[in-house]
Amino acid sequence: MMTLNDNTMKSNEDLTVQLAALEKIALQLEPSASQRQAIAQQAFDYIDEFITALPDAPGYKEKSCDALKALTIDDHGKPFDELLHILRDEVDQSGINSAAGTHMGYIPAGGLWTSAVGDMLAAAANRYVGIFYSSPGAVRIENQMIQWLCTITGYPATAHGNLSSGGSMASLIAIQTAREAHQIDSTNVRQAVVYFTAQAHHCLHKALHITGLHEAQQRIIPMNARYQMDTRALADALRQDKDNGLMPFLVIGTAGTTDTGAIDPLDAIADLCEQYNAWFHVDAAYGGFFTLLGDIAVKFKGIERSDSLVMDPHKGMFLPYGTGVVLVKDAHTLLRTYSHQASYMQDAYGFDEISPSDCSLELSRHFRGLRMWLPLHLHGVNAFKANLEEKLLLCRYFHEAVKELGFETGPDPDLSITLFRYPSKDSNAFNQQLLKALHADGRCFFSSTQINGQVWIRCAVLSFRTHLKEIQLALRMVEENLERIKEEVS
Repeated sequence: MMTLNDNTMKSNEDLTVQLAALEKIALQLEPSASQRQAIAQQAFDYIDEFITALPDAPGYKEKSCDALKALTIDDHGKPFDELLHILRDEVDQSGINSAAGTHMGYIPAGGLWTSAVGDMLAAAANRYVGIFYSSPGAVRIENQMIQWLCTITGYPATAHGNLSSGGSMASLIAIQTAREAHQIDSTNVRQAVVYFTAQAHHCLHKALHITGLHEAQQRIIPMNARYQMDTRALADALRQDKDNGLMPFLVIGTAGTTDTGAIDPLDAIADLCEQYNAWFHVDAAYGGFFTLLGDIAVKFKGIERSDSLVMDPHKGMFLPYGTGVVLVKDAHTLLRTYSHQASYMQDAYGFDEISPSDCSLELSRHFRGLRMWLPLHLHGVNAFKANLEEKLLLCRYFHEAVKELGFETGPDPDLSITLFRYPSKDSNAFNQQLLKALHADGRCFFSSTQINGQVWIRCAVLSFRTHLKEIQLALRMVEENLERIKEEVS
């Protein structure tokens, strides 16, 4: 007769067999050293081939994704080389080639190889950087990056910020901090007033909506001929609102607009914000890193007087997408907005270092700082400065050369974006046709925008892989397609 102990032993034996079978399958997620080496070699060979081919790769390519559409997730794995083949043909060779120097449409993100190495190291070690207690070294790296960014923008030691997923999240963090600082709530939001120009980035409109500030009064301030905020019009609006019993609350300036690259008169705006006790936020997502260049830094005078600002290292520092930063001059206001305590996290409290989770919406987050820290220390700041200065000069080169082809251009570029359009009887239709031809050509990629009802083609030079060769190619492409369309029209 089987006893209770016999039953327990039999049950444990069955469980052991079951666990062994499950472990065998589960260990597929932990490749052996030889398997890791094989996969890594294939991956690095793929990356090397991709980067080597970039100088001759198109900036834009339309392509169907039939194999990708047909691919299904099933119970059993697939060979790595099969997956790489699909990645190569239907992901990395379709659409906008964001890694190429021929991407001159939307403000590019370069994707530094050394940043990719940092991402790989961060992902493999899988450090949790939401709180200092969990990974002191990783949090110190991120805080060091924030303090360096404060230094180059003229922010004081009392400032702090957060490395975010991009400019949109960074803007949301800043707008909510401004709301907290001025104690805007349901009782006074309709008396609060927000000021910006028509060139304000659409992520700011999203941030205002998410934070409930879409219920505040909003003033679109006119711009001058260079698409900069008209500070006289801003002064008039502030004065009128104050006289009417409203509360001037938030002024949003831009240091490098997405459409034209214009820099608002930040110092004059700061004067008005101080006069009316309004929070001054600067969107420097695109232009902020040009403050590294002494000759052009004067254009940013006043940025150091803002209460908050946003920068995108995946733009001006050429890092991969998913790297933004928000800086707030008064760290206590930022912490008051986002710091929160929970009983299950009691072990994490009591440290001097600021935790990233106390400065943003995120608790779980990627170790973003390594993708920035590694290239800065490997290459040094001068390499980034040289790249930024080169992009300014390349944009001016394109601006002058495209005028010689008979194009109308926008204002002389403040930074590295310029506008151009070909004058015609129906200029909008003609330039839309030209842009369509440029996209079909695909050697270089441009985008378009519409300002005051006019269609303009945009040339945005900010990839670290864009050099004189790529600009000259872009000009040849524009000229060739222009002549072909002119013949078709005539």
